[in-house]
Amino acid sequence: MPKTDTHLTMRVVEHIRSLIESGGLQPGDRIPPEREFARRLRISRASLRTGIGYLAAMGVMDIRHGVGTFVAAGPPVIGKASLSLLGALHGFQSWHMFEARRILESELAALAAERRRESHLTAMAERIRDMDAMAGSPAEYLVHDVRFHRLIAEASANPILAALMETITSALYDERRKTVERARNLKESTDQHQEIYRSIQAGHAAEARAAMERHLTLAQSAQDLEAAAAADANERPERKARRNAAGQQQLSLRHS
Repeated sequence: MPKTDTHLTMRVVEHIRSLIESGGLQPGDRIPPEREFARRLRISRASLRTGIGYLAAMGVMDIRHGVGTFVAAGPPVIGKASLSLLGALHGFQSWHMFEARRILESELAALAAERRRESHLTAMAERIRDMDAMAGSPAEYLVHDVRFHRLIAEASANPILAALMETITSALYDERRKTVERARNLKESTDQHQEIYRSIQAGHAAEARAAMERHLTLAQSAQDLEAAAAADANERPERKARRNAAGQQQLSLRHS
């Protein structure tokens, strides 16, 4: 029975988590080269990249383009509790996720505008630069996108709300990566993140809240289009042909 993408991703996550917990990997350490690491885990390099991308989105790994991938300096956030929520969240509909995000993240943005530190602003600006640079590589863009939203949660200075955000971040990343390659306008998304950042930087809570609400509304529409395109591409050719033929027949009957 073939292993699913999620299974392989979790194998990478669990392996790196065990290395961190055992002291085999320390903050700032560079992980082995991709080819060597994939061979060690007996998975493809594509599956390894997916797992590393997941960890980078969670803030555990730091991908430095042209240099390598390193263990982030902060504490790891891949405990069993957050991973166990991943499966439960997969049962939710897309609109459930976005409804929850609008309620939670809009207020997190407002709090971040009031409580952010200079280090938060610096990190957010870096993520936006990375998003702009990765506009042609949707999978890598997504990593920086998710990390930007995590930074806003951190900047809220409310550990309970930040912890709630963590419970959906892994599911958010895992679901979006399935469709992000079909994203149509990542430049527009970057502009929206820039608008949120400017409001937080200026300390305007109401504007930050409104900017986040606008972004999430547009993001929901974009993700729905990506999912529809992915479903259409995955539809069996013979079924698609029958559906198209039925549509043409109905059209002919209307005009007969």
